[in-house]
Amino acid sequence: MRILLNLLWIIFGGLISAIGWVLAGCLWCITVIGIPVGVQCFKLASISLNPFGKEIVYEKNGAGSFLLNLIWLIVSGWELALGNAILGVVLCITIIGIPWGKQFFKIAKVSLMPFGAVVEREHVL
Repeated sequence: MRILLNLLWIIFGGLISAIGWVLAGCLWCITVIGIPVGVQCFKLASISLNPFGKEIVYEKNGAGSFLLNLIWLIVSGWELALGNAILGVVLCITIIGIPWGKQFFKIAKVSLMPFGAVVEREHVL
């Protein structure tokens, strides 16, 4: 079921979200200082391609994570979060699109503060 949902996810806009993450990662990797941020963007692009069956857990990290999140939010986080939130709202207009819209909201949340976020597989009982 996850494979089908992830395949439909790519069709309904997951590919657009992943392209946004990859573009942000490429822009960050232009400078040597931005490479860690770019690598984080590439990791989050992978969850943008298959979010079903995965959850995002926030760990407590130090001041470095806070500073990177603050810089990220100012420079490129709000654009990606806004784009994912708009796609989520558009998909939630119909009842069929609600599961995909919820995934866009999950990605919009991590778009604001990606540092300290860990992607884990959901365990099905």
